[in-house]
Amino acid sequence: MQSLANGVGDLKRVLSNVKERGTWGEYQLGAILSEILTVDQYARNVRIKEGRESVEYAVKLPGRPQEQDQPVWLPIDSKFPREAYERLVEASRAADAEGVESATAELRRTIIRMARDIQEKYIHPPASTDFAILFLPTEGLYAEVLRQAGLHDELQQRHRVLVAGPTTLSAILNSLRIGFQTLAIEKQASEVWTVLAAVKTEFGKFGGVLDKMKKQLYTVTNTLDESAQRTRVMERKLRHVTQIPMDQARTILALEPDGFNAGNGSETEE
Repeated sequence: MQSLANGVGDLKRVLSNVKERGTWGEYQLGAILSEILTVDQYARNVRIKEGRESVEYAVKLPGRPQEQDQPVWLPIDSKFPREAYERLVEASRAADAEGVESATAELRRTIIRMARDIQEKYIHPPASTDFAILFLPTEGLYAEVLRQAGLHDELQQRHRVLVAGPTTLSAILNSLRIGFQTLAIEKQASEVWTVLAAVKTEFGKFGGVLDKMKKQLYTVTNTLDESAQRTRVMERKLRHVTQIPMDQARTILALEPDGFNAGNGSETEE
């Protein structure tokens, strides 16, 4: 129990410090991104526009066809307005109607201010999408923001900011991941189609080469047949001619000795 109490105390110190609380929210956001997307599908500390602040994380979306080397960034920034949320929870537990109303108005103002800050800093089309995501690291805080009448629509329509909790962000990223896979399949299918078209073109040429080779082989075959026929005719005519020794035949025909018959004096030529 003492160890558990120490752990709870450490967690309270983290959540009570604004800087450490922001780091905790950013760490949680990074963990969700790393579980769903690959390392080349998002980036950390992205400067959407020169001279502006860097956003904590941004998802890398495909750019326009003429600018494939320039991605379009989807900014995601984590926020954790813990104080306003806790005051609202405490007022709700104490059944303090005035406290609930005051804390609700404070939470609403805080969320709108954060959304406005994200809009001004990180939304810069065409370098970015025309909207950004405000990530709330706890489901309870996200559910409370959704409960505020008209707040979600105001954030989307006026400030172009989509609020997401851990579960909602995971669903959004999974949808993007499926979209990335679809684009990759379409790109590969296009490449395969291009290769097949090239093969078809070359195969047409190959057919022409085969036809040409067939004609040449046909000509060679006819020539060989004609030569064989002439050879048989000459053999029949020379059948009754007396053969003479090989050496004497070479001398008469002025032929050089060949390697095949050089050592065989008994061979004779017609």
